[in-house]
Amino acid sequence: MLLFDMDGTLIDSNGVWKNVDREFLARRGIAYTHAYYEGVAHTILPLAAKFTKEYCRLTESCEEIIAEWMEMARDAYAHVTVKPGVRAYLKQCRAEGRRMAVVTSSVPEHCRAALTHLDLMKYFEGVTLAHDLGLEKKDPALWRAAAEHYGVALEDCTVFDDSLSACKGARAAKMRVVGVYDGFFAQDEAAMRGFCDVYIRSFEELLLPPRQALRP
Repeated sequence: MLLFDMDGTLIDSNGVWKNVDREFLARRGIAYTHAYYEGVAHTILPLAAKFTKEYCRLTESCEEIIAEWMEMARDAYAHVTVKPGVRAYLKQCRAEGRRMAVVTSSVPEHCRAALTHLDLMKYFEGVTLAHDLGLEKKDPALWRAAAEHYGVALEDCTVFDDSLSACKGARAAKMRVVGVYDGFFAQDEAAMRGFCDVYIRSFEELLLPPRQALRP
């Protein structure tokens, strides 16, 4: 079974959260640093909010922080674009009878908005939300839960993700991993190439060549 991350893998949306983070911190006169990025990137909102509250020493509650983030990101997710080659690759896999699902740490509301807007849900059996399970994608337990939900063996799953930590979590769960390039994680490209079973810059690399027309 093929398990796809959403943000930065299927859709070009990592920049949404980078912009949200920068604006959120700027409103409070706080600099956006690599340490902050490391603390909030590709984690579920409750943990990101807890980190933000402690890192920035904010008086707001975690719930208030999340509400502000949600408001800032809501419109952006309704206008994100699919990454190159994704739609053609999903269509190709469906034609081959491959089972597919999404495993994402995205907020459920944003996930539904993006997949509906881009008409991608028709390719997937379902969506596993890290948010609902209270798990991060670096945790092998999340990937084991996804496999169990779909009734497939761990070793029969292939994960597509742009995050090195998520790929490590999936590999720890005995799954095959395909690293997907995204500019948001460009600094991890060398490490991803060394760690993943396969690494791609674009899904266009996985498309089969068109069948040659037969001569009459």
